[in-house]
Parts: sequence; structure tokens; C-alpha cells
Amino acid sequence: MARLVLFGPAGEAAGTRRDVVEGDSLDVVLAEAVRRYGPGFRAVLEVSRVWVNGEPAAASAPLAHDDEVSVLPPVSGG
Repeated sequence: MARLVLFGPAGEAAGTRRDVVEGDSLDVVLAEAVRRYGPGFRAVLEVSRVWVNGEPAAASAPLAHDDEVSVLPPVSGG
């Protein structure tokens, strides 16, 4: 089970900033998040960085109980 933390537009697209998602790998957790939150979230996820426990992670990364998965959309500024 992973703790999902959604920043900025990812949280807006999902309608929540935090959730708990079942899955033993990052790709399974993200697929479940897309299923829950829909195409708007998928679009944000496609341009976002995903970290596990504060470190960049590959899609196939295994997850342990209570790992934190953060979705970090690009930041624009002016």
C-alpha cells in the first residue's frame, strides 16, 4: 500500500492531495490512480516526475508497505 501525494495540478485533477493506493510496484499504483481519477489526471501524470520516498523512481520500482509516492507536475513561473 502506498501513500500517494499529489502536488499542484495533479491534486487538482484528482480532486485530492493525498490518497492511499494498493499496489506492489509503482506502475500498479499509478495505473490505479489513473483509474480512480480519470483522463485529466492521466494527462498531468504524463508530464510529471514521480518520486518514491523523496527519490526519482522507475515505473517498475517495487513498493514496500507505507512508501510515499509523490507526483510532481512541472512548475512554470514568470
